[in-house]
Amino acid sequence: MHPHSVESSWRQRARSATLIGLAALLSACGDGDPGSTVSAASSTVDLAALDAPATVTGPVAARATVPLSPLAQLGQQIFNDSNLSVPRGTSCASCHTPGKGFADNHGGNFGVAVGSLPGSIGLRNSLSNAYSARTPAFGFVPAANGQGVIARGGLFWDGRADTLAQQALGPFLEPSEMNNPNAGAVVQAVAQASYAPAFLAQFGNSVFSTPAQAFAAIGQALQAFEQSQLLQPFTSKYDAVVRQQASFTPAEQRGLNLFLDRQRGNCAGCHRANPATGNPLDSPFTDFSYMATGVPRNPAIPANANPAFFDLGLCGPKRATPTPPAGVDAASLCGKFRMPSLRNVALRQRYMHNGVFSDLHEVVAFYSTRVSNPQHWYGPSGVPNDLPSAYLGNLETQRPPFNRRAAQGPVLTQAEINDLVAFMGTLSDGYTAP
Repeated sequence: MHPHSVESSWRQRARSATLIGLAALLSACGDGDPGSTVSAASSTVDLAALDAPATVTGPVAARATVPLSPLAQLGQQIFNDSNLSVPRGTSCASCHTPGKGFADNHGGNFGVAVGSLPGSIGLRNSLSNAYSARTPAFGFVPAANGQGVIARGGLFWDGRADTLAQQALGPFLEPSEMNNPNAGAVVQAVAQASYAPAFLAQFGNSVFSTPAQAFAAIGQALQAFEQSQLLQPFTSKYDAVVRQQASFTPAEQRGLNLFLDRQRGNCAGCHRANPATGNPLDSPFTDFSYMATGVPRNPAIPANANPAFFDLGLCGPKRATPTPPAGVDAASLCGKFRMPSLRNVALRQRYMHNGVFSDLHEVVAFYSTRVSNPQHWYGPSGVPNDLPSAYLGNLETQRPPFNRRAAQGPVLTQAEINDLVAFMGTLSDGYTAP
């Protein structure tokens, strides 16, 4: 796809997304009352005190049927329960659909998730929670090139949760997602669910008497499910090739070569892959770092109707700006978002933190032409339009593919873009040899 046609296609979709998606949004959610078995009084829960996820080690067998522990089975039931939102109708799986690589936006056409409350539209694209058990806690670590430190890890696009349990509980109380008024309301709904006896068996017969304790237990069950092999099966064609059980097509192999080429695609610079080791676990397809890539503004996001509003990732609005080590300017973090894993990337409906792109060809074309053809992405000015001018200096310009001069032209040809997309198609789980 030529950059001109890429630009016009995403802009046209973005301008019409609000009108097209509103009808679907208004009918996307159910209705209901969670009842009154347990008091829904507001409860304070110390999310930071929730258990850290267990380390996942060793090779994971490639198999379609994965046995789950009783706690993980309970977490799966909670994950799929659409009665845990207000109004009813939205579950964790609504935005993390297994068939879409555990990512989705609840049927919305805005590029970001829509919530259970009719008319509610979120701020960010839903991240896949497949393979999220391998994400380290947020912190600052030495840069790979030995020059200074970088932010790394944490869950969500801005790293504000350190454990899967913390992350899993957030959407329940987010007005633009599952819209519960407090933790007690979620606990009340779980206490009335068909799996409530299993919940009591795991956490004790008195757990529902203390909503804060029960809410934390909900997070622990969801964490166990997200740690299970079901969400990290390593069953893609790429994994089969790494195990020497399959071979890439010529196009896929050319795409891998570009992916690893530090002077051209340089995708592996942020989406780490080590196919030569023979172990799929060495290819997480992320280094968990943060970058300001300068993706175009998504006008379909309601918050973006205010020209003064900017989603600055590490600098908010979903979190407070983290305190960096001495010598690091906190302002240098603004506009940076965590690198997602590319596993199952071809199954997703939207791309980038704001969901502005709907096709992998668009994404790769943006990386290829951001420097050489900025007007195609940002309009006549050619200036990145989703980052305040004060933070434009945070844009990545030092590493390929962004370390070029405009006169050098696109980084990749259309054929090379197609090859990269073909390779990324091998990262989808569920591969079976022909």
